[in-house]
This record gives sequence, C-alpha cells and structure tokens, in this order.
Amino acid sequence: MTPRPPSRPSSDPAAAPDADVPHTFLPAPARPEKEQEAPPAQRTGPGPEAEAAAEPAAQPARKKTSRAKPARGGAEPSDAPATEVKPSGTSVTGAPAAGEPATGATAKKPAARKKTAAKKTPAKKATAKKTTAAAAGKAAAKTTAEAPAKKAAEKAEPKKPAGRKAAAPAPAKVAAARTPATQAAAAKIPAAQVPADRAAASTVSAAKGGVLPASPLGDTDRGRLLSGTHHDPHAVLGAHPVGGGILFRTLRPYATSVAVLAEGLRAELPHEGDGIFAGVLPLPEIPDYRLVVTYGDGPDGHEVTVHDPYRFLPAIGELDLHLIGEGRHEELWQALGSRVMEHEGVPGTRFTVWAPNAQGVRVAGNMNYWDGTVYPMRSLGSTGVWELFVPGLGEGELYKFDIARPDGSHTLRIDPMARRTECPPANASVIDVSRHEWSDAEWMARRAERPVHTAPLSVYEVHLPSWRPGLSYRELAEQLPAYVKDLGFTHVELMPVAEHPFGGSWGYQVTGFYAPTARLGSPDDFKYLVDALHRAGIGVIMDWVPAHFPRDDWALAEFDGRTLYEHEDPARAAHPDWGTLEFDYGRTEVRNFLVANAVYWCSEFHIDGLRVDAVASMLYLDYSREHGEWTPNQYGGRENLDAVAFLQEMNATVYRRCPGVVTIAEESTAWDGVTRATHHVGPGGFGGLGFGLKWNMGWMHDSLVYMSKEPVHRKYHHNDMTFSMVYAYSENYVLPISHDEVVHGKRALVSKMPGDWWQQRANHRAYLGFMWSHPGKQLLFMGQEFAQGAEWSEEQGPDWWLLDPAYDAAPDHRGVRDLVRELNRQYAATPALWERDTDPGGFAWIDGGAWEDNVLSFVRYDAAGEPLLAVANFSPVVRHEYRLGVPENVPSWREVLNTDEERFGGSGVTNTGELKSEPVPYHGRSASIAPVLPPLATIWLRPEG
Repeated sequence: MTPRPPSRPSSDPAAAPDADVPHTFLPAPARPEKEQEAPPAQRTGPGPEAEAAAEPAAQPARKKTSRAKPARGGAEPSDAPATEVKPSGTSVTGAPAAGEPATGATAKKPAARKKTAAKKTPAKKATAKKTTAAAAGKAAAKTTAEAPAKKAAEKAEPKKPAGRKAAAPAPAKVAAARTPATQAAAAKIPAAQVPADRAAASTVSAAKGGVLPASPLGDTDRGRLLSGTHHDPHAVLGAHPVGGGILFRTLRPYATSVAVLAEGLRAELPHEGDGIFAGVLPLPEIPDYRLVVTYGDGPDGHEVTVHDPYRFLPAIGELDLHLIGEGRHEELWQALGSRVMEHEGVPGTRFTVWAPNAQGVRVAGNMNYWDGTVYPMRSLGSTGVWELFVPGLGEGELYKFDIARPDGSHTLRIDPMARRTECPPANASVIDVSRHEWSDAEWMARRAERPVHTAPLSVYEVHLPSWRPGLSYRELAEQLPAYVKDLGFTHVELMPVAEHPFGGSWGYQVTGFYAPTARLGSPDDFKYLVDALHRAGIGVIMDWVPAHFPRDDWALAEFDGRTLYEHEDPARAAHPDWGTLEFDYGRTEVRNFLVANAVYWCSEFHIDGLRVDAVASMLYLDYSREHGEWTPNQYGGRENLDAVAFLQEMNATVYRRCPGVVTIAEESTAWDGVTRATHHVGPGGFGGLGFGLKWNMGWMHDSLVYMSKEPVHRKYHHNDMTFSMVYAYSENYVLPISHDEVVHGKRALVSKMPGDWWQQRANHRAYLGFMWSHPGKQLLFMGQEFAQGAEWSEEQGPDWWLLDPAYDAAPDHRGVRDLVRELNRQYAATPALWERDTDPGGFAWIDGGAWEDNVLSFVRYDAAGEPLLAVANFSPVVRHEYRLGVPENVPSWREVLNTDEERFGGSGVTNTGELKSEPVPYHGRSASIAPVLPPLATIWLRPEG
C-alpha cells in the first residue's frame, strides 16, 4: 500500500503543496508531531497554481545525452500543438512531429518525411490516438523480437536537415503567454508547474510502437524507494536509455496518472503500483521532457506539468565535495543547505545535507505535505553528502530533512545550514534568497585601517528582543543606531543573534547556527539593522556560541541517527552544567561547520566582531567534571587539544578572510596565550589561540567585590582594585560589566553599591569613571547607562520609564546617562586612554597603595607621551589639597571630567581653573599638585593647553 500523507490543515494558499500534490485532491494534512504552525506572514512560498502558470512549455532536446540538456541561448520552447498523424501524411496543425525541426511557425516538412507519413494506415492512425492501459497491455504482448524491427524502422526515417532550428513562437503565442502567472515568473517567482493542455499534444504514435512496458522494478529497489532508504534514486527514477528506447520512471504516490510530455509527444505511463509509473518510449535519445501529473478523477481531475527532479545531474561541484571531505570548505554555506539556483537551464532549489550515517534522506515540506516519499535524495559517495535539485521550488518554502537512521527508523530534522527558519516555537527551515543591497562600503573600507587593540573600543551590549520589546530588526534600525551614537559608544554587541528555541534566554543554546533569529524578522531585515549601524559609524559585534548545542530531537543531536556533531564518547559529549552537548572538535567536518560559520557571519552579514562564549568550557577536559569523570589527553594533560586546534583555525581563518574583524574570547581562567598569535608558542608548549581580545573576568569579579563593600571596609579589599594591573598586559583585555552581572539575583550595577540612593549613584558614577580610565576596552550592558535598579527582564527590557520627565527621580537617572555620554566623548578624544592599552609603557601608578584613603591614582600615556591623570576617591569624604606626584614636564593641569559634577547628579565639588605643578617632591616625583578630591568620585586631569 502507498503510505498516505500526514494531514496538515492550512488556510494559507502560499502554504499549499508543490507540483506533486495539489491541495484540492488530498485530505487537509497536519504538520508532523511536535511541529508548530508558522505565522501567515512567514508562509511566503508561491502556491501551485501560480507556479504552474509560470512554467514554460516543453522543448526538444538538442543533442543525444543520458540526461536532458537545457535549451541554448535562452530561447523559450515551442508550445505549438503536437502532431497528430493523418493517413494522408498531413498534420492537424503543421507543427513538427517529435524529434523533427521546424524553420518557422508554419514550416513544411521535408518531402521524404511526407512520403514516409503517407504510408501510415487509418488503423495506425487510430492506434496513435490511444494511450490507455489497454494500449499498454497490447504493447506488452508483443515479442521482444519486434523491438529491433521498430528500431530499424525509426532509423529508416529521414534525419533532421543540418542547421535547422526549432521555430520561434508566433507573435500571437508570445502575447498569449503574458499571463499574470508569467508576470509573476518575471518577478522571480520560481516556476514549478503548468496546467497541462490535453489538446496540445497527441498520444504516442502507434506507428512508432506506442508505450512499451518497463521491466518491473525489483523488490529491493522498490522497497528502498518507498521506505526512503535508497542511496541512488536517480539510478531508477528519471529517464534512461534501454533496449528498445528510453525508460521513464517516476514516483508520484498520490497521482492517478502520469504522462511524459515533450515536443510533439504525450505518452501516458502505466502504473506499476505504489505510486510508481513507468514505461519505455521508442525514442532514439532522451528528449527535453516534462511530466504531466494528474490528481483526482473525472471532472474534478487536475493536471500539473512539472520538470522531473531525477533528470538532472548533481548541482554541486566536485571541488565543493573535495573541500567538504577535507574539512576545508571556508564557504560551506554555498555548498550545503538549500540554495535557489538555475540548474541546466531550469530554475529551482538545490538541497544538500551532510548525513554520513543515514540510510537515506528525503526532502519534506510544504511542497509535499511533509511526506518526503516523492523527493528522495542521492548519496554523493564517501563525503556523506546527500543532494537533490527540485525544479520549480523557490523562496519561502518550509522544509526539513526526513532521515532514515541506521536502525531503519525515521527522524525529521531541520537543515543545519538553513539560512532562515520559522519563527519559534515553530522550527522548520525556510528557503531564503537575499536581496539586501549594502550601503556601508565606506565603513567596510575603513574598518581595517587600525588594529583594534590600538583603537578606541567602547561597547554597548544589547539583548535585541528586549531592548525595546516588540520592535523588529527594521524598527530597531530606526532607533538603536541613533541612541548608541548619541551616547558615543563605538560598537554594539548584539545578543542573541543565531536562532534558538527559548526566547527568554541569552540565546546560548543555538539550533540555527546559520540563521538570524526569526523572532525579529528575516535575514535581510537583520542585514538592514547592521547596515544602519555601520552608516551611523557604529561597529557590530555578535555573541557566537561554538561551545555546545541543545538536545532537541529536531536539531543537531544525533542528527543522522548516530553521534555526528557531538563527541562519540558520552562523557565528552555531555556538558555537565547546561544539559547540552559539546561539539566534536576532532572531526574535520564538524570543525569545518563551525569555522565556516564564523566566516559566514563576518562576510555575509558584515559583522565586525565575534564574542565567543564559554571558551573555558571548551579548553579543559575536566571543566565542571570531578575526578574520574574525564579522560586525560594523549599527553596526560587536561587540555582539550581538539578544541585548541579548532580555536586556532577559526581565528586564523577569520583574520585572513575578513580584514578588520576582531574575535573576543569569554575565557574565565588563566589560560596562557588567549590573545597571542597562533604561531607563537608559549611556556606551556601551545601556540596562542589567536583571539584579538579577551574579556577580563578577573577584573570584573574583583572590582565588583570591592565596590559592594561599605567604604569603611574597602581598605581591607584594596588589592581587589590593584591586582588587575599585575596581569593587565598578559592579554589584550576588555573590561566587561556584562549581562552576566545583572541577572539571577546578582542585581543591577547600581543596586550592588552600598549606601543610600545618593551614595549608590555616586559609587556607580565613580566606578564607571575608574573603568573608562583603566587599561583595556569597555563594555556596558544596556540599562546600566542610566542606573536602572532592577535586574534585566526579557519581557520588559530596560526600565525606560525611569527617564520620563514626569518621574520625580528622572534627573538622577538622566544624570548617570549624561555621564556615560561624557565619558565616551572624552575617551574618544584622548588617545592616552586607548592607544597603548596593551603596552606597559602606557601606564604608571602615582599611588596604588593609598588603602587607608580608598584612593587610586595613576597616569595613562599615548604614543606621543601625552599624559592623562586619573584619580578615584572611593570614600564618602571630600579630600582637600590631596597631594599627588605628577610628571615633571607638565607645568599645569586642567580637570576635564569629574563624576561629582551637579549635571551628573553629584554634589558639585570640582577643581576649577588651572592646577599648577609645584616643585614639591611627592610619590617619588620631583613635582606635584594638590587637587580637591570629591566624595565617591573619579576625576580626570589633562595638561593645560
């Protein structure tokens, strides 16, 4: 019995099945178990009728080949009616018979051809009009000895005159072809099917032998086709030369009849059962043919004309397969996944997927009511890649891969390389075509001019779905760039970007590594946001998660029935903290999947930086594991050598292919050489990991411990603020006050501070001033720029109402935001604060040991030796004439920033006018100044003039 399709109701015409199963004649199907219905706005695929009307008519083959070749020169195939042979040898329409050329719309046949045709009898004419099962049965009764005679008779017919070409359509035909459907085709709606015109083609001529029965398909091939475990369906489906002509076979499980349609030819194929239709036509070569598939009976019958997917050669090149096998395909997204393309002159979509353990793979989706029986894919050898070109299928269609696992069971999986997905909780992959035209050429040309570690980098971290809840990518593009530019940040760090199942998260359990989350719009919409940020002069960093992936049974976990993306050792595969699976970095294809993914975001979406999450969990075999729960590496160590090699390859590849991009490691241990070049071997025997920057998690933890203490107790924790300078130049650092510090009971930044509301804000401002002047780049999570007191909420985002003028305390919050704006302005204008972040010569303590006073003072220098003096007073008392030793070559200083200014919400204790250097030795220097230090404040002083 032919399996029936699963039911799936749909009221959206765009979500109708493809050419193979018109929705009119099948029960309304439901999505497979656990599938979710997509929102109507996402169901953008063209319906069968629109695609059918856009399909051109059949065209004859130009040369003998085992596969039909595309028409040359882009000429449309003739849609003139096929010849119906008369006893007199004349034709009904004057159109050429199958295999014959024509020189015009009414071209005459060669005389020899007329003579041959005139010999046909009325009986032969009558036979030529029949294509019923009875005719097929009569042909089956003929002996095999007749086949050579028929072949000889065909050879006796006159050959085509040299240099003759098929006639172009008459003007009337061209005009008639301009239907709404063809206009849709001109608008790049892929053609899939055309309602067949029964009057436009005659049945196969009995004089040529009619449709011969095909040799029955063997039980093994039949069973494998129907069960979805055939590794080479193209070998048994499609058109193939056989003794006596061309064998045509197709698998159309729900069709009532199938006919082969070519120039001057329409031949019904006998049904062999189980939806398999096959027959042999006495043709000398494979024509340019299509299939007329009929669904339903009687007056309700419906025909569609489609290209046969099994007449096409593979649509992926040998070089692609070679690079995939080596694990060195740096543009893997161009080779795997779904790609709308023109193949052998026919528009459609190529599907490719890596599933080396699968017994078979089929494409299932809207186009076939989520029953992949009609679209089995072929295996391309030892690469483990499966491929199928589906003609007429285009943008917007939903699909998954129906994978036959080694145990014979089936699993329906998303495309790991899908560049677009349904909006969660639905999870199907979506065929996507990008039409975004970039307008950031100036930004892209400039971003590599200066190494990031010697340039200003001030980052505003944004959780996109909750920054302004409800805004799409395009709506965010109207607000976010202006806001970030006004505050003076040089970059944004966006999270979560890649598709993930749980919306109320940071997006660190990724299921769609190549797809921006559909919650906020399409991939082109995300590109529009990046483009807008670039036009505003703002770089874009995204959070990237190659450390692990979730166990959802529709995603990557045991993708083809066995461990594939995850490590084969369960102890190595299971992440102990998050219930997820770790990637197998030792497998070349998996490493290629991730390396290409990093390149993909930087090249296709113009991303300027990748902040790599959870690097520490990748580097150590014993990460969060107890003794006995892990196995040492080949040298007896705890380092994950495969992960080290992957990170080195990823960084080297990204920096080589994407100039100006920076990679940033969230690495929480003291691993040596995180930001060292990969070819420089360190004391531990490892080359550097090759990152551009590293989050300074130690500074973040230590400094927040200090700031959380009451001022009277801070002297006992003074080393928490100074220890960072012991290792400040061991790596290239970012100082993060990130999303991790404002959730799960950790409280928002201002709420971590001790004291009353005024003291909390003063501590908050003083801390930001200290952070912006400390060696390293800055990162601040959204909401902290205006001292939001509540923890982050994915549902409501930042408490923007705190800035509403109608709120009594709004000036307090606006003051903190004004300070952040001023910090960024002064920072950008002061090279001493960023030009030598990685150079020990760019920093000098004035006094790092004033623990009794809760004061830290130091000097920053730019490349030309120009200084900036920073002093932080973390006590709540004013310190008058606080003497500080200063560089001798600066005669006077001026205060350029004071976090205690009244405009920022402070008490207004400032240093006005010049602070002249005095020849009073102090702090080991021959000159000194004596400024006033405001309470709980940081001040910056620059040389006067």
